[in-house]
Amino acid sequence: MTGYDSLGGNGSGPSSTGGAVCHWLKHMKLYRVVLIVVFCLLSLPFVFYNLLVHEESNQELARQQTELDRLKISVEQAQVAQREAVLRNTPELALPRALFSDTLPAQMRPIDAAHSRSCKMSTCFDHSRCSLTSGFPVYLYDPDTTSVVSAGYDIDGFLKTTIKQTLGYNAHLTTDPKKACVFLVLVGEALSEHEVQKSNRYVAPQGAGDGTGTPNLSSLNVTRLRLLPYWGGDGRNHVLLNFARREVGPGAGNMLQGQAMDTGRAMLVQSSFEESQFRVGFDLIAPPILGPPGGDVWQECAPMLPARRKYLLSFQGELLGQNGSMVGPRGTDDTESDTVDEFIIEHLKEMSSGRTQDYFMLQFECVPATEQRAPSGLRDWSLCGTDNSRKSVLKESTFALLLAPGGGSTSSTLLQARLYEALRAGAIPLVLGGDQVQLPYAETIDWRRVVISLPKARITELHFLLRAIPDADLLTMRRQGRLVWERYLSSVQSTVDTIVASLRSRLGIPPKPIPSVIAHSVFNSSFVPLKSDPVIDTEPEESLGPIEPPYPSPAFRRNYTATLVQSREMWNDWADPFALYPQLPFDPVLPSDAKFIGSHMGFRPIGKGAGGTGKEFGESLGGNYPREQFTIVILTYEREQVLMDSLSRLYGLPYLHKVIVVWNSPKPPLEDLRWPDIGVPVHVVRAPRNSLNNRFLPFDAIETEAVLSVDDDAHLRHDEILFGFRVWREHRDRVVGFPGRFHAWDVNSLDSWNYNSNYSCELSMVLTGAAFIHKYYTYLYTYTLPQAIREKVDEYMNCEDIAMNFLVSHVTRKPPVKVTSRWTFRCPGCPVSLSEDDTHFQERHKCINFFTKVFGYTPLLNTQYRADSILFKTRIPHDKQKCFKFI
Repeated sequence: MTGYDSLGGNGSGPSSTGGAVCHWLKHMKLYRVVLIVVFCLLSLPFVFYNLLVHEESNQELARQQTELDRLKISVEQAQVAQREAVLRNTPELALPRALFSDTLPAQMRPIDAAHSRSCKMSTCFDHSRCSLTSGFPVYLYDPDTTSVVSAGYDIDGFLKTTIKQTLGYNAHLTTDPKKACVFLVLVGEALSEHEVQKSNRYVAPQGAGDGTGTPNLSSLNVTRLRLLPYWGGDGRNHVLLNFARREVGPGAGNMLQGQAMDTGRAMLVQSSFEESQFRVGFDLIAPPILGPPGGDVWQECAPMLPARRKYLLSFQGELLGQNGSMVGPRGTDDTESDTVDEFIIEHLKEMSSGRTQDYFMLQFECVPATEQRAPSGLRDWSLCGTDNSRKSVLKESTFALLLAPGGGSTSSTLLQARLYEALRAGAIPLVLGGDQVQLPYAETIDWRRVVISLPKARITELHFLLRAIPDADLLTMRRQGRLVWERYLSSVQSTVDTIVASLRSRLGIPPKPIPSVIAHSVFNSSFVPLKSDPVIDTEPEESLGPIEPPYPSPAFRRNYTATLVQSREMWNDWADPFALYPQLPFDPVLPSDAKFIGSHMGFRPIGKGAGGTGKEFGESLGGNYPREQFTIVILTYEREQVLMDSLSRLYGLPYLHKVIVVWNSPKPPLEDLRWPDIGVPVHVVRAPRNSLNNRFLPFDAIETEAVLSVDDDAHLRHDEILFGFRVWREHRDRVVGFPGRFHAWDVNSLDSWNYNSNYSCELSMVLTGAAFIHKYYTYLYTYTLPQAIREKVDEYMNCEDIAMNFLVSHVTRKPPVKVTSRWTFRCPGCPVSLSEDDTHFQERHKCINFFTKVFGYTPLLNTQYRADSILFKTRIPHDKQKCFKFI
C-alpha cells in the first residue's frame, strides 16, 4: 500500500496513480503544442519568403502576360501597316522639288493701249514662268540703279531703302531674273525735287508746273519703262509699285491720273484708281505707306475695351478738289453728286445735335482752313489736323466715318489713309458709299467682318443701325480690324509681304515652307553618351497600346489644297497666308464612314469598327484621325538626376515617337552621365541661350504634330499621358493638359488681373509644364508672337506658359482642355524649382496684365469642365474592362 502512496495522489491507492498519469499526459500535450508553435514560428520566415516569391512570380507573370498582349497587338498593327503599304496607290506627298524658268522673257511686240486697259490674268500674264512648284520667285529691279521716273522727279528715299530691305526678308525674293515669276518695279511715290525736301508725311499734292492749275506731268517715264532689261517688249509679268506716302491729298497716289498712259501688260499696284482705270482681278489696290519699316506695332494701337467709347461716330475732314480747292455745301456744279453730299452733311449735323445721349465728333471744315487751290473735277475728303490729333479722337470713337470719294473713283489714297488710321485706333470703319469703292486686297480679305459698308442712300438709317449693334459684334469687328491692320497694313514689311502673297494666291501657288529651328546636339559628333537600363516597374499594368516603330506625322500633304479649300480662313481667321506649314491643327476631318469606304489608310478604329470596351480600346488608337504618335519636349537646367528619373519613367510608353531634351544650361552634360535606354530616340538639343522661350522652338527634330511639353520634374503616369494624347487628338487646336490655372479679376483695384492657382471650378489656362500642343503653335510662338512678349519672358525667366495660353486662345477663341482630376504633378524629393519663389508668383500677375496690353484685350476664356474617360465611374459587367483603370 505504501508503494501506491509513493506515486502521489491522496494516498488512496490506484486512483491516485491514475490521476498522476493524466496530469503527466496533459503536460506532454501542452509541451507538444509549444513545440509545434515554436516550430511554426521558426518556419514562418520561410513561409513568408515562399509567399513573397510566389507573389512576385504572379506579378512577373502578369507583367509578362501584359507585355505579351502588347507585343501581339504590336504585331497585328505592324501587319495592318504592311498591308496598307502594299495596297497604297497614291504617292507620299512632301515638299516638291522647285521647278524654275531658265530663260529671260522673250521679246514680244508691244500691245496697244486699248488692249492694255482690258488686261486680264488670262490675256496678259505668262503662266509658263510660274510653275506650281516654283515657289513664286520674285525679282526686284534695284531702285538705286534702275530709274523709270521722269527728269526732275525722284522716288522717296525712305521707300527705296525700306522696300529693298523688307523684300530682302521675304522668302520669295530671287536675284536671278531667269528664275523670276514676276518682276517688281518701284515707280513711286515719285516727287519733284522741291517736294523731296519736305518732311511732312501728309501734304496736299502740288502742281509741278507754274501753279496755274494745269495737270501734273506724269512722274513715270514710259520710254525708260520699256527699256527695262526684262520688259520683254510688252511688260508681261511686271508689277509696277506706286506707293503713296508723303502725299495723301485728293488725287495723290494715282500714277495714271489725267494721263493716257500705256503700261503694256504690266500690273499696277497703288492706292488710288478711277473706275475706268482699275482692272479687276489684274491690278491691286494697296494701302499707302504710313507705318514704320517693320517690327512690333502694338504700341500704336488702342485697347479694344470698352466696347462703346465716348463718341459713337467721328469724322474730321473737308471736301476738296484734286488741287486743294474747297467745295462748299453747294458745289459750283448743280450735279446729283453735289446734292447727295449736301444732304449727307446736313443729315449728319442734325444727327449729332439730336436729343439722344450719343456723342458725335463731326467736323466738316478744317481749322485752320485747308490751303486753297485751283478748282478740279476730282472731289475727296481731306484730312484735318495732325496724325496725333486724329489718333486721339479715333481712340475715343466707336465708329469712324469714311465718305467715299467723288468723281468716279474706285479708290483714293485719302480713303485708304482714313481706313488705316481707323483700324489702328480700333474705331470700326463705316464706309458711306461703300458700294462704289474697293478696299485693299479685296480678293482675299473679307472686309465685311471689319467694316460696315453702306450705300449713301442709307444715311437716314445710319443712327438706327449703329445703335442696333451689340457689344459682342462691336468687339468682334474691332478685334478682326486690328488683326487685319497688324498683319496686312501696319508697316512696310506687312504691305510688301501682303502684295507678294496676294499675287501668289491669285496664281494658286503655295507659299514657301516655314523654316524650322535646327536641333543641334549638345554632344559633339565623336562623343557617344553612356547608356543605362531603365528601372522597370514591377507592378502589373494595363495594356495601354501597342509598341510601334517610329512613325512621323505625314508632312506637307496639302501643299496645293490648303490655299484653295481654306483660303478664306488662312487670310481672315489665322491671318497667316505667308508660309506653308507641315500640318495645321485646322486640317479637315473625314466623315466617320470614310475610314471604311475608300479612305481607310492609316485609320485604326476600335474593334475594327465594331467598337468595344477597355480591351478593344487599348488595342487601337481609334478616333477621327489616322494613326499618329507624339513627341515629348523636356526643358531642363542642371538637374541631371531629376531628368534621368523622368526619362526612365518613359520606358515602354506607347505611341511615343521620340524625346527632345532642351539643354538650357551653358555647361554640357557630364561625360559619365548615364542616359536611360527607353526604347525611343532621346535627342539632347543645345539651346542657343538660357531662355524659357526655348521650350517652344519649332525644332526640325520634332516630326509629329502632337507635342507634349513637360517640365523635368513633372511626374505623370503612362495612362495619364496616353489619355491626354487621346483627348488632344479630338481638340488639336487647343492646349490639352493637366495643371489648371485661371486669371482672376482684382476686386480691389478693379483694373487688372491676378494669376491664381487655387482650387477652382473655373479655369482659363493649362500650364505647359504638362500639356499637349500642336507643333503649329511653336512656329507662331517663335515667328508671329510679338517680340515684346518673348522679351518679357526672358526678363522675368517666367510666364512662357501663360504666353502660350494667350496665343492659342487668341488664335482659336477657345479655352484650354484640362484632363484628369490631378492638380499638381511635382515629383517628391526633387530640388526646389523657380516656381517655388514668391517673386515668381508675383511676376505672373504682371505678365498677364502686360500680355493683355500687347494683345489689346485678354484672349483667355473660361472653361467649367474637365475631361475624363467615358467609362470612368460607370458600372459595367464583370467580363468587361473600363477604358482606363484609374482615369
